[in-house]
Amino acid sequence: MASHGGIFYLSALIILAAAVASVSSSSLSPYYYDSVCPEALPTIKRLVEAAVYKEQRMGASLLRLHFHDCFVNGCDASILLDPSPTIDSEKNARPNLNSARGFEVIDQIKQAVDEVCGCSVVSCADVLAVVARDSVVALGGPTWNVELGRRDSTTASRAKADSDIPSPFMDLPALINNFKNQGLDERDLVALSGGHTIGFAQCFVFRNRIYNETNIDPEFAQQRRLTCPSIGGNSTLSPLDPTPAQFDTAYFTNLIQKRGLLHSDQQLFNGGSTDGLVNTYSSNAKAFSADFARSMIKMGNIKPLTGNEGQIRSNCRKVN
Repeated sequence: MASHGGIFYLSALIILAAAVASVSSSSLSPYYYDSVCPEALPTIKRLVEAAVYKEQRMGASLLRLHFHDCFVNGCDASILLDPSPTIDSEKNARPNLNSARGFEVIDQIKQAVDEVCGCSVVSCADVLAVVARDSVVALGGPTWNVELGRRDSTTASRAKADSDIPSPFMDLPALINNFKNQGLDERDLVALSGGHTIGFAQCFVFRNRIYNETNIDPEFAQQRRLTCPSIGGNSTLSPLDPTPAQFDTAYFTNLIQKRGLLHSDQQLFNGGSTDGLVNTYSSNAKAFSADFARSMIKMGNIKPLTGNEGQIRSNCRKVN
């Protein structure tokens, strides 16, 4: 017959195990991989730095993947799934088609992480979240503790990608509502839009702005017309701000000067409720960096799959 002490000890173990299971199934933590694979995050950082060194534009592309993933049914790596008889791939959605890029870098990172960990323990969703942070840091931006422990979806939704990813043609009220639907406020909207301090946009996305809108600096519009004709040249790239490979506050200074490249960008400084934040960030890099980091953590917590939900994909492009 077991002693009372033995029963108490066993009960304590059961309670502890249940508590650990509860935490692991319902919450994210920056320390999720510290014990199971301590080399995971250093490996991701090294490969992101190499990819950005090879092509600076890749940093913005990798950051954008995380944005576009989280806005469609949460941060679950659904954007990485290729088309199949059962997957209506988000890669074919309007905001991503012939636009989203960096998938091969994610493949390389996932393979390297699985090798160093000895098995597929790091989710593709977590890879996207860490890669976004490391891309920003590689281009001179702030760092933050990425919450980890997400799992990967087994489905994708091209329709949701079409409807939920914010459009570059949106006015301010639509942008505010779009972010509100994700649990994000106006400060998040302006801070996260500051991600456009790096990267480029294709001509067809801003053509109407530089030819037809009036809240634009005429000299800036003329400069952009030189490489973005009124007809044709749809995929020609232009920088989103004057320093597209440097994470800084030039994006916000541009907006104040009516030099926002996208319609949605200039809407943030157009006599509306977000003008004050744009003014603040343009002159206070520390405030922008702090708010951007905070908002990235907040966005990364949109509807994650945890515990027994979803799966850890071995190949980010397809369901196990």
